[in-house]
Amino acid sequence: MNSPGDAHLRTWTLRFMSLLAADTQAQLAWLGERELATESVVEEAELLCRVSEGLAERGAFDAENLRELQAIGRCLAGIDAACRAGLWADALVTDPAWDAIRLLARRFLRTTPGDWRRPLPRPLPPHTGDH
Repeated sequence: MNSPGDAHLRTWTLRFMSLLAADTQAQLAWLGERELATESVVEEAELLCRVSEGLAERGAFDAENLRELQAIGRCLAGIDAACRAGLWADALVTDPAWDAIRLLARRFLRTTPGDWRRPLPRPLPPHTGDH
């Protein structure tokens, strides 16, 4: 890796993929009462999948990792606008695309050097309605 920025993006990618790889119940527990839009999750994951190409060029991921992230990106791109609308908690239990993404994220983590059983990112704080 060439820069601290690459290390940060790699870590963020691993953490986000660990969230996507988690069982549905763990994802729902992570969300808690927070209302997170499906579109936001899709956009964040797509961004990480896109920047992974540059990270792979600089040695942060290998070619196999890149292929796995590209597969996740293609699956995310296949989620239509209607399925992107609404809350992610609802989509997790109704849209089968999230099961496919979960399996792809698990495969990515298994092919990534290191301990792929990373803990989920910290739960979101409760939403208070304040801005």
